[in-house]
Amino acid sequence: MSGPQTYDVIIAGGGTAGCIVAGRLADADPSLTILVVEAGPPTRNDVLHLQPCRYLYHLRPESTTVRFHTSAKSDALGGREMVFPCGQCIGGGSSVNFAMYTRAAAVDYDEWAKVHGNSGWSAVELLPFLRKCESYEIEAGKETHGYSGPLKVSSGGFYTEVGKEFLDVAAEYDKTRGTTDDVNGLYECDKYGVTRPDPPVCRWISAETGKRSDIPHHYIYNAEHPNITLLDGFHVKRVIFEGTKAVGIEYVPNKRFRADVPFEVTTARAKRLVVVSAGAFGSPGILERSGVGQKNVLDRVGVAQVVDLPGLGEQYQDHQVIFVPYVAAPEIHTLDGVVTGDKLENDKWNKEWEEHGTGLIAHNGIDSGVKLRPTEKDLAAIGPAFRERWESYYAASPGKPVIWFGNAALQVHSTYELYLGDMSKYEGGKNFCVAWYLQHPASLGRLHITSASDPSAPLDFYGGFLDDPADLALHTWAYKLSREFARRMPCYRGELVGAHPVFAPAATPRAQAHDGPVPMDAPDLAYSAEDDRAVEEWVRATVMSAWHSMGTCAMKPRGKGGVVDSRLNVYGTEGLKVVDMSICPSNVAANTYSTAIVIGEKAAAMIAEELGIPFV
Repeated sequence: MSGPQTYDVIIAGGGTAGCIVAGRLADADPSLTILVVEAGPPTRNDVLHLQPCRYLYHLRPESTTVRFHTSAKSDALGGREMVFPCGQCIGGGSSVNFAMYTRAAAVDYDEWAKVHGNSGWSAVELLPFLRKCESYEIEAGKETHGYSGPLKVSSGGFYTEVGKEFLDVAAEYDKTRGTTDDVNGLYECDKYGVTRPDPPVCRWISAETGKRSDIPHHYIYNAEHPNITLLDGFHVKRVIFEGTKAVGIEYVPNKRFRADVPFEVTTARAKRLVVVSAGAFGSPGILERSGVGQKNVLDRVGVAQVVDLPGLGEQYQDHQVIFVPYVAAPEIHTLDGVVTGDKLENDKWNKEWEEHGTGLIAHNGIDSGVKLRPTEKDLAAIGPAFRERWESYYAASPGKPVIWFGNAALQVHSTYELYLGDMSKYEGGKNFCVAWYLQHPASLGRLHITSASDPSAPLDFYGGFLDDPADLALHTWAYKLSREFARRMPCYRGELVGAHPVFAPAATPRAQAHDGPVPMDAPDLAYSAEDDRAVEEWVRATVMSAWHSMGTCAMKPRGKGGVVDSRLNVYGTEGLKVVDMSICPSNVAANTYSTAIVIGEKAAAMIAEELGIPFV
């Protein structure tokens, strides 16, 4: 074993929140020595990270920037195993995600504070951190947005016909819902963004350069930080305790990236604080290998228990997503050619991106969407399986949406087929998707380690998707809604056959080619009981993770399954915090990047206060 190194602060994980904490603390006190240990590779100045359109590249089976976790087979999924990706590189999800700028509803954060007892985590208390991180380039003077932060927020470099047509359909077909000029203002939902020259959907993309607003290029790589040691390609094995005080870590080479490094355990000592920031999948594993968690889990792998925390690794949460593909008119703009490697398309759009920071390279293909709450008519259509969930969780919270529902100007095939590199079902041409994800699924999962010493060992993981019938009912309704929007869009040329439910040959809603859209006032498709069963079977075979994992180190009272307190201290320990999406006590109605950022920003301020560091 190598001799120990000593730092003031050690951060186990170099993802979104960990890099924010490191960058903010390093800037606040240049004398503070910080070690960041990340299992994945560096991302500095790599166009595959800087170009927003490249997110699907990182979901190939041979990806080196994402780690795939496989959930155990599930009866609710028809016996299917499910793949759950998570970012594993410097910057974590911020470096590989869809760059979607969606913020949680204010009531989500208020739930963290009021329902789960976390002082300091209400929407009003988090708003300064939401503002601090961003430079909102859409419109000046918006009260809930920031204008001097390191991360740029813009509408991106293009506005596709798919996005415009989706909103045009909404205006005519769905007149029960209004519009808003800011779909991310925290306090409104169930309203479509206003159609205007720029798309109402925002992105973490710079309007000037067209580059992704990731964390490492704006908190770490953007300045000289001689007090940060950034170590990539190494797994954190465990936290070292003296009694119940965290005093350091052990780490080992990640054999995927450090095959040339002798496989030995290295020790690093922390004089002031250890921060675990390895995400919803990684942080519970580090803690369990350190002796923190359920005794039966630790006994099973031979780890001596240091602290009993039965809630660790439980209450896994995610967003259940489905992309439904349609054939598009050949003259519209989509990302299909760019993401499938078409040379002419890539050469054309790369040139525009390099010269002007605009075009499809500076884009993610998602130009419109809405956070929906069902109407009474919708609730009747969804059926009784969802009614109790609605009454107990949503009805009294009018700011809490049920699904995100929108478009994507490209083909994202079902069950990760395109994500994972199987192009056999890609038929070429232009495609678009209508997609949705459940904002607060009722189903929960769990995960635990299977090895005391190997951080790369597969987890004992169960995702829990569709275990609650309320979730299946929502997906079935959302599929039918997606069909009605898609077939009214002028670019619609039918369903992508093979990517929809298998209906009887004579069934009205069967997937088929079409020579154009139906009239706006056409009757909705009628589904028989047999058709409904086909949709449910398809949902079980198609639903996938939105890679918005959270909740496995929940910020709750210890007696209610909590792992950390409202200061992010691990219960029963000293000098140890968890700072990442695993601390979320309940789900958020948004892509999770914004929430990961606010967790990092708030944690940096709290840590600076505790260490006596002046902090702005």
